[in-house]
Amino acid sequence: MKILSIQSSVAYGHAGNSSAVFPLQRLGHEVWPVYTVHFSNHTGYGQWKGVVFEPSTVADVISGIEERGVLPECDAVLSGYQGAEAIGEVILDAVARVKEANPKAIYCADPVMGDVGRGFFVQPGIPEFMRDRVVPAADIITPNQFELEFLTGSEVHSVADLVAAANTLRDKGPRTILVTSVQTDETPADSVQMAVVSDEGAWLVTTPLLPLYVTGGGDATAAIFLAHVLTDGPAEALAKTADSVFGIVERTHEAGTRELQLVGAQEAIAHPSGRFTVAELT
Repeated sequence: MKILSIQSSVAYGHAGNSSAVFPLQRLGHEVWPVYTVHFSNHTGYGQWKGVVFEPSTVADVISGIEERGVLPECDAVLSGYQGAEAIGEVILDAVARVKEANPKAIYCADPVMGDVGRGFFVQPGIPEFMRDRVVPAADIITPNQFELEFLTGSEVHSVADLVAAANTLRDKGPRTILVTSVQTDETPADSVQMAVVSDEGAWLVTTPLLPLYVTGGGDATAAIFLAHVLTDGPAEALAKTADSVFGIVERTHEAGTRELQLVGAQEAIAHPSGRFTVAELT
């Protein structure tokens, strides 16, 4: 499969495309990365150097790809954090171009906006842009629980609430919803969950919650899920994604670092062990 991934990048560590590209490649997919920024490191350090590319520059790169005549070969577009609405418009234009060239292509959007405990960490207007423009254009959406609640105007306290909210989001356009960082009143202690809701059904998987916070985890999760859902059913894609993501976080925890150990955990990416059971939801 060939995937156009439009995201940020960092030289040191893993975030944006620097977190998404390697897992996609390790799973056998060809990636065309387009960078919206190129920083020395992710902004969680408080200090960084680099450049934010003008929307026109990002659009020029995409146009250059289009001029090679390869958009009909593109199977999917992947996007994540969008620093400004102007970049979002460039991404949506790219999605439209790809879909015009290949109507079977899909758009997977990770609606990065915020998280429980942190609230929103994007510019004003971006959450509404995600809700009103990105969601209707997407085929797959990968929000965390906080983002799901915002996008649907609902509160998630139970698995039933989770499925209902995902279906509300599906009514807005996307057919497949992957919800990450799920912790409802029913989630077992010291655990975190991930769920997928699609036309085929709904499934939930539970993994241990390790005591660390990493940047770029959501970017890797969206990429890994997209890689699998392009070739497998949603339930199998969920199982493999949960296994690989836990393997990455586990390796990162063992290393005692704040940067994802993607290379060190590459076998967990390429060959998920099947250690977590996916439960079908009614």
